[in-house]
Amino acid sequence: MGKKGFIFDLDGVIVDTAGFHYLAWRNLAHELGFEFTEKQNERFKGVSRVRSLEILLEIGDVKATQEQKESWLVSKNEEYLSYISKMTSNDILPGVLKVLDYLQEKQIPMALGSASKNAQPILKRVGLFDRFDSIVDGNHVTKAKPDPEVFTIGADALGVAYTDAVVFEDSIAGIQAANRVDMVSIGIGDAQVLHEADHNFKDFTEIDTAFLDQLINA
Repeated sequence: MGKKGFIFDLDGVIVDTAGFHYLAWRNLAHELGFEFTEKQNERFKGVSRVRSLEILLEIGDVKATQEQKESWLVSKNEEYLSYISKMTSNDILPGVLKVLDYLQEKQIPMALGSASKNAQPILKRVGLFDRFDSIVDGNHVTKAKPDPEVFTIGADALGVAYTDAVVFEDSIAGIQAANRVDMVSIGIGDAQVLHEADHNFKDFTEIDTAFLDQLINA
């Protein structure tokens, strides 16, 4: 049994910023002359900003120059940042603090592993920046999930073997990324969507200390 390390995705796991992303992408779609639905927004989970724009343009059948794309990426991000600048600790999802407190009490190393380039300012806004021993975000990775790069960098930073890493994710791409390197995958959200996960929970309120002990001592 090796030392365990826990890695958490950000959006939809620690905080719910997916709604902010959706609003910003929807407004851009309106500017470009088409509708963008919440169902279509599901395709953006765990995906980089650049790839998200590509998907949005495919949905709207919009052709664009590289210069236009870069301009839209900047304006979308500025709108998103205006939303997250108003975030507080009240935006931490239910049950998350209880889990982080327990793992900290047990001295279990924790990392954040997120595709978001805004992970650090978000964590600072909600008061969780100092909770993580390592923060790996979109500024540190070149490959998007389901490539496991964000999680392998996190595990390496925590000094744990990949098989001793436990990953909390809300996207199927993130679950697949963890599974590719034999990390323990915990799906947070719809179990039908995240059916490839080793364990599934609707949210962190369903996770008790007995389950955490099971993970720590496995």
